[in-house]
Amino acid sequence: MSNLIRYIARRILILIPTLIGASIIIFLIIHLLPGDPAIILAGPEATAEDIERLRIRLGLDKPLYVQYLMFMSRIIRGDLGESLVTGHPISELLWVRFFNTLKLAVCGILIALALGIVLGIFAAIKRNSIIDQIVMAFSLIGVSTPVFLLAILLIQIFAVKLHILPATSLGTELELRHIILPSLTLGLIGAAPIARMTRTSMLEVLGQEYIRVAYAFGFKEHKILFKYALRNALIPVVTIAGLLFGYLLAGAVITETVFAYPGLGRLIVESIFARDYPVVQMGLLFISFTFAIVNTVVDILYAVINPRVRLR
Repeated sequence: MSNLIRYIARRILILIPTLIGASIIIFLIIHLLPGDPAIILAGPEATAEDIERLRIRLGLDKPLYVQYLMFMSRIIRGDLGESLVTGHPISELLWVRFFNTLKLAVCGILIALALGIVLGIFAAIKRNSIIDQIVMAFSLIGVSTPVFLLAILLIQIFAVKLHILPATSLGTELELRHIILPSLTLGLIGAAPIARMTRTSMLEVLGQEYIRVAYAFGFKEHKILFKYALRNALIPVVTIAGLLFGYLLAGAVITETVFAYPGLGRLIVESIFARDYPVVQMGLLFISFTFAIVNTVVDILYAVINPRVRLR
C-alpha cells in the first residue's frame, strides 16, 4: 500500500508541471495569432483612443509574463472571462459543450471496448484461421480509415439511404438518436487498436506456463480463457482504452464537426472561425487539462492492476 501511495503522489507531482507547461504553450500560441482582441471587442466604430483604453483595461499593454500571471490568477479564481462574440461566460459555454462531449465519449468508448475485446478474443482463440484474418483486416482498415470518411459513409447509409437516423444535431439539446452515428464512428475507429492489443495480449498470456498447467489439470476451456487468461490479458488494454477515452473527452473535433455535434471540439472550431480568442484559449486549456488528468488516472489504475509498475 505504501508503494502505491508513493506512486500516486509521484504521478500527481508530475501532473503539476505538465499543466503549467501546457498553459504557457497555449497562452503563447494564442498571442501569436493575428488580430487584436481589443479591436474585436471594441467594435468597428471604435476610435484609436477607445481601443487603447480597452487595451489598458484588459491588461494587454503589460509585458507578456505579467499578462500570463494575470491569466493564471483569473483561472485559479474560476474567472474564465466572457466570449467576445456572444458575451456569455466562457465557463458556462465550456461546461455545456463538455457534458455533450462526455456523453459522446462514454458511448464511443463502450462501443470500442465491447467490439474490440470480443474481436480480439476470437482472433486469439482462432489464431491463423479465417476469423483471425478477418479481424486483423478489420483492425488494419480501422486504423487506416480517416474519421471523416467513416463518418460520411455512415451518414450516407443511415441518414441518406435508410432515413433512420439524423445526420446532424440541431442546437445544443440532444436526443439519443443524435448521438448514435457520431458515437458509432468513434467506436468503430477505436475498436481497431483495442482488438489488435487484445489479440496480442491474449496470445502472450495463452503461451504462459500456468495456462498450460490449467489445461493439463483438465479445467474447462471457457474457465481458463475468461477467468485466468482474459483477466491478465486486459492489463495493457486498459492503457489503450484510457488514452482513447482521454482523446474522446478532449473533443473529437473532426467527428463533432462532420455531424454538427454541439460538443467541445466543435465549439473551438466555431470560435476559431469567429476569432473568439478567449473561448479558443480556454477551450484548448480545458482540453489539455482534461487529457493530462485522464492520463494520470490511467497510470494510477494501471499501477493498481499491475503492482510491478509501481515497484519499478
